[in-house]
Amino acid sequence: MGRCADEGRLLPWASPDGKPCYLMGDRSGYLSRVADNVESVQLGMAVELLDHADDMLADCRATSAQLHYLAARMAEALRDVHRIARSRGARLPVPVHDGDEPPSGT
Repeated sequence: MGRCADEGRLLPWASPDGKPCYLMGDRSGYLSRVADNVESVQLGMAVELLDHADDMLADCRATSAQLHYLAARMAEALRDVHRIARSRGARLPVPVHDGDEPPSGT
């Protein structure tokens, strides 16, 4: 995935029709802070869901309906975490290398 200054920040939510939303321009304004907060909530919810999954999977009395519900919520959380990873990865600076020399320290 290429990065350039003109690319917007992938936001942690989609449009009503499911398309990705991007923030263009200032990345330190109000909407950027809202996106940071939403990402934080989504990541926290994913951790809580993992803890719940551990408990449910250890319980041999969990029904198939309960496990199906758990799997659906885990798929939602994985989509959120994947979107956050893509967004943050796209905002990492691209390393600059001189010639064909490997970067120092490798």
